[in-house]
Amino acid sequence: MFSYMRTTQIHNASVCQLVQGVISMSWDVYVNNSLWSVLVETVHSMVMFPHHKAYVRDVVLVEQPDISAEQLALKLNISLGESLVILFELQRAKTRNQTQIT
Repeated sequence: MFSYMRTTQIHNASVCQLVQGVISMSWDVYVNNSLWSVLVETVHSMVMFPHHKAYVRDVVLVEQPDISAEQLALKLNISLGESLVILFELQRAKTRNQTQIT
């Protein structure tokens, strides 16, 4: 679903930046997309999703806290969509925990 974004020219330079040939986007671009909820629902229905998410939280992010969704997908041999949902949910949980502490 999101693979077409790699080859499509995106005109909003304030949201996207070209870094080593990979387009990096803010979460708002994904979350505000009308298909985001479909992607999340699909990823949540995957049997290995909870295990992948726990592994990313407990191992991958400890070793590589700034890993991109593309790198994560390649590292775990999962879809880009699953890696986007995992990183988004873990970042959201981390943000919620930080706001509760302060």
